Amino acid sequence: MSAVPAELPLDQLIASLTVDVPDHPEPGIVFRDLTPVFADGDAFRRMVDGLATPGASDPRTAALAARYPGGRPFDVVAGVEARGFLLAAAVALDAGVGVVPVRKAGKLPRERVSAEYTLEYGTATLELHADSVRPGQRVLLVDDVLATGGTLGAAVALVEQLGGVVAGISVVVELAALGGRQLLAPHTVHALWAT
Repeated sequence: MSAVPAELPLDQLIASLTVDVPDHPEPGIVFRDLTPVFADGDAFRRMVDGLATPGASDPRTAALAARYPGGRPFDVVAGVEARGFLLAAAVALDAGVGVVPVRKAGKLPRERVSAEYTLEYGTATLELHADSVRPGQRVLLVDDVLATGGTLGAAVALVEQLGGVVAGISVVVELAALGGRQLLAPHTVHALWAT
């Protein structure tokens, strides 16, 4: 049972449980720790439901979803390391589709594609197994936080390198002032809480 009132709107529920950690992982960065949201069963269920319905209020997305089996506009969910794995797995299970991991460099054992990106505090590389997304397959990308858009931009590039179609991007928290949504355009970004 949740420690917070069930009638709270989802964005307020997430905000009420999230813990801000200053100066992590670098001085000047405020880390949004969502693990208390994950640990609250009711909040976690609502968060997963919200992530699994990107653009549900958008009539274009609803019309698109109605044309597909199961009423969803995606075939597979891709989660970005590491908290995105937890979220993507839950969303995929809920939707009845598969899940694929987008990993940091050097973690995948088989043939893979790579994309380098810039973080707000450095650079990094993401990888995806070369056979994890089929050409034309519709992929929902899931992550915990959208900041500058570098990480999710690299994930988009990986899916597209393999011929996949990014059906949407779902995140729990969007740090709107950092402009990540603009970097990801024209892809649709669905954020449960924009701050």
